[in-house]
Amino acid sequence: MTRTPERQTPSTAPRLPRLTRAAAPLTHAVQAVNERGEREELHIPAERPLTVYVDRRELVTLMTLGACPELLVLGYLRNQRLVDSADEIESVTVDWEVGAAAVATRRGIARIEERTARKVVTTGCGQGSVFGGLMDEVAGIRLAPARLTQADLYGIVNAIRLQESTYKSAGSVHGCALFQGQRMLVFVEDVGRHNAIDTIAGWMWMQPDASAMQGGDKVFYTTGRLTSEMVIKSAQMGVPIVVSRSGMTQMGHAVASRLGLCAIGRATNRRFLCYSGAERLVLQPELA
Repeated sequence: MTRTPERQTPSTAPRLPRLTRAAAPLTHAVQAVNERGEREELHIPAERPLTVYVDRRELVTLMTLGACPELLVLGYLRNQRLVDSADEIESVTVDWEVGAAAVATRRGIARIEERTARKVVTTGCGQGSVFGGLMDEVAGIRLAPARLTQADLYGIVNAIRLQESTYKSAGSVHGCALFQGQRMLVFVEDVGRHNAIDTIAGWMWMQPDASAMQGGDKVFYTTGRLTSEMVIKSAQMGVPIVVSRSGMTQMGHAVASRLGLCAIGRATNRRFLCYSGAERLVLQPELA
């Protein structure tokens, strides 16, 4: 769900890429045998490979649910820092018959071989590696001085609880969302939390309203754990506050602390733990 963007004049509107709309079925019916020896039909999340080509050069293969493949590709390029703005991309064309996404850039990507040569194996499911240069860019990130009230945090957790999702019907997926206060702007599920956050990054770039593209007044929510790469990607999107129903890793904590990012984990019902950036959290203990 998204808010209605404000109109912009042609001189200020960003030049957005052309995207296909190749959403794929999210679940697949299978037969299983239960504990009583009975055969039953159930639905499990889909998982399909999507090979990304940039200007006809093979870049990476992502395992994805396939809900918003074009936004996933766009956000992947953004979060890998291979492109700096959406107007560098001419188009993203997804064809599931060949399992490929063809990205056409307007001017090419400078030093793409060098910039994609070094990889870091990550804890992510459905993606598995990030280009190593990301770790070198953390020091240059400056986050807006946003704050979150405890009431808004509880509102976010409740909104996720009420959200209809593939997880509720089929399980085995991660969900991510972007909030402004208690208002959910977009909700994405995929087989890996990295895919979900990349899709949100792509969604932000495709908003014609410039304020919607900025992360300084937003809160990022994930069902997955807060690892270093998830914290870095949130910060790259300009989002200074992240919330998870899961926990946090040591490196994730170190990066969040260095950035001054507010990282809140174990957020279920009225309970939570603020691991870093507590100065951004406006506590209201009476609500607990």
